[in-house]
Amino acid sequence: MTITAALVLFAVIWFMTLLVVLPIRIKTQGDLNDIVPGTHAGAPEVHHLKAKMWITTAIAVVLWVIIAGIIISGAISVRDFDWLNQLEPR
Repeated sequence: MTITAALVLFAVIWFMTLLVVLPIRIKTQGDLNDIVPGTHAGAPEVHHLKAKMWITTAIAVVLWVIIAGIIISGAISVRDFDWLNQLEPR
């Protein structure tokens, strides 16, 4: 795995993890009955964004180590996903 591939893998894992972590523990304006005129009731009031970024980074590092380890070890390769036999034989 090249450095670029490792960085791209980490970025993809980080953003996917962020999308999972963002809705956790969010309090909306509608939940707090403090809706600002002109905004949606589902707009976040308390979002804990800095903590969520740190949680996302920690989870992404753990997942990246596991996935990169599997890729580097060769346990799973691109040929394992060649269900239509389009790759050249070894």
